[in-house]
Amino acid sequence: MESRLLPFRKFARSGKREGRNPAYPADMNITLIALGVSDLSKSVAFYREKAGFDLQNQFGSIAFFSAGPITLMLNGGLRRPDGPLAGAVEIVLAADSVIESHRQFMERGCSFINQPREVTPGSWATTFTDPDGHWLTLFGPK
Repeated sequence: MESRLLPFRKFARSGKREGRNPAYPADMNITLIALGVSDLSKSVAFYREKAGFDLQNQFGSIAFFSAGPITLMLNGGLRRPDGPLAGAVEIVLAADSVIESHRQFMERGCSFINQPREVTPGSWATTFTDPDGHWLTLFGPK
């Protein structure tokens, strides 16, 4: 099955990490990111139809999407505790061309909070939001 996330790059990971903290277990990696959502059905539709992720499984108040080497989990039951809490979320998606990816996501109906722009020499970015306001940033060459 061809990924609908094209033209995003596919990254291969080498097993060895230079400069790793020796206290960090060598076999421990981030494998899943959970986002709390207010309306699971609306968010599943967004991530499948607009963002182009492949839905792997859904039951109860959670849904799992394939996102390369990491699984993205949407959780309708995940809540913040009362009181102030750092909770800003940004998911960065590698793009072969930020301009072309921006055009494709605009055609899918995504709402961008900024236009594609150069953020460092040779690197461009643009950000859109999901139904709960989480940021998804396209990052890569122009």
